[in-house]
Amino acid sequence: MTAMEGLPVDLRAFHNEVEGHLLAAAHKESRTAAARFTAGLDWLSEDQRAEVERQFAAEHLALARASWQRTARRGEELRGEYETVYRALRARLLAGLLLGVALLVAVDLVVLASA
Repeated sequence: MTAMEGLPVDLRAFHNEVEGHLLAAAHKESRTAAARFTAGLDWLSEDQRAEVERQFAAEHLALARASWQRTARRGEELRGEYETVYRALRARLLAGLLLGVALLVAVDLVVLASA
């Protein structure tokens, strides 16, 4: 991280760090949800309960990861769409600006020629 800006120099390292924090939080949430789920299953033995919790937590974590991946893909799609619209608007603005400058120069030439 740079001292002045507080921003990471290497965005990939920053991305990995954020993903690690998200995965750790999701893992904790998955374990908590699994424990809540198995708490009502009194008829399970301790080994069975532990196995159900493990499988539940793994599935919960896989679903969270899939959701993040879908969100990231959709973000990339939207970014592409917005960039396309932005380029078109920028081109239209530049064309309008050039037309305005050309019109201004033409008016100046007409005024100078008539003077």
